[in-house]
Amino acid sequence: MKIAFLTAGGIAPCLSASIGALIEKYNECAPEAKLIGYLNGYRGLLLGNSIEFPETAKTKFSTLYDFGGSPIGNSRVKLTNVEDCIKRGYVKDGEDPLKVAADQLVKDKIGILHTIGGDDTNTMAAQLSFYLKENGYDLTVVGLPKTVDNDVFPITQTLGAWTAAEQGAIFFENIVNENTTSTRQLIIHEVMGRNCGWLTARTAFDYRERMKKRSFFPELLISGEKWDIDAIYIPEIDFDFKAECKRLKKRMDEKDGINIFLSEGAGLETIVREMESNGETVPRDAFGHVRLDEINPGQWFAKQLAFALNAEKTLVQKSGYFARSAKPNQKDLDLIKQSAFFGAEKAISGESGVAGLDDNHKQKLRLIEFERIKGGKPFDTTVDWYQSMIKEIKQ
Repeated sequence: MKIAFLTAGGIAPCLSASIGALIEKYNECAPEAKLIGYLNGYRGLLLGNSIEFPETAKTKFSTLYDFGGSPIGNSRVKLTNVEDCIKRGYVKDGEDPLKVAADQLVKDKIGILHTIGGDDTNTMAAQLSFYLKENGYDLTVVGLPKTVDNDVFPITQTLGAWTAAEQGAIFFENIVNENTTSTRQLIIHEVMGRNCGWLTARTAFDYRERMKKRSFFPELLISGEKWDIDAIYIPEIDFDFKAECKRLKKRMDEKDGINIFLSEGAGLETIVREMESNGETVPRDAFGHVRLDEINPGQWFAKQLAFALNAEKTLVQKSGYFARSAKPNQKDLDLIKQSAFFGAEKAISGESGVAGLDDNHKQKLRLIEFERIKGGKPFDTTVDWYQSMIKEIKQ
């Protein structure tokens, strides 16, 4: 038996660990299996670039629990976007990427394919699985749900998200000390999250929980109030910009500094509309997503707010690459192992789908049907921990 691994999309604190956990389980249920990894996600599959895992991988798998990133690399490739695949040189003109990928799997004699990625990765895995079955090749495909945004239907908790929130909190714990460098300082912490505010909200929550464990020294101007968060902006919650400016201006006058947690997708529609009305081209990736790193929402908000708050210094800091590159914390690692072990067992029995906690089945770990996997799941802003935090912040 040959088992292949593929990691795709952006990195998250679960990719290396997921591969390690799958190897650990296959040591038990398929010890003689040959293991290979397609390099740089679907790009490697299309180009036939792969690496055979050495035997030492079966004994040193736990080393992968201690690393972020992916040992076999990532890429963002949409198999159904033929034009983009041709443009990048992954397939030739006139070729169907799905057929090229399927033919490579057949050529490599793969029996099980594990895809580790977000909704885009696993919807592509679904397309590939359906294509193979329609053409007489029965391949078992089992995905693991990765994304720091925690925004995949119907997944309760995606792998790596807890760690990303914790690491983002640690990041800001240092950045916030910049408030000592000037008066009337505006600090914006821009957090990943295109359509979903979960990561921003959870990072803010984790940061405030860390602050509650610290001792402050208000007599020497190190006050908990100045180190606290003054606003959280996420895509799910609209807000009156003028009213917010008035509220924050008053707070700036009182505490001589403002700290904001901003989801990179918050206010994106407003920014895009302004760019398009000015005749500017909005940069997008192969999946049609706006390239947020080029749009830079944090800088856009900083410019508007700095003027309104009469800020003397403005600082925008992004924790995204710091947070998503971390190794998993223990809470994530436990979920990664549970999901990977379960996924490997289902793969051995010939079942395909995504191994994850299912919202529609009482958050039970099960093999979720590929056709039910999709992105754009919003953050549930009614959860108690978020509501309590918002009330405290706006007091």
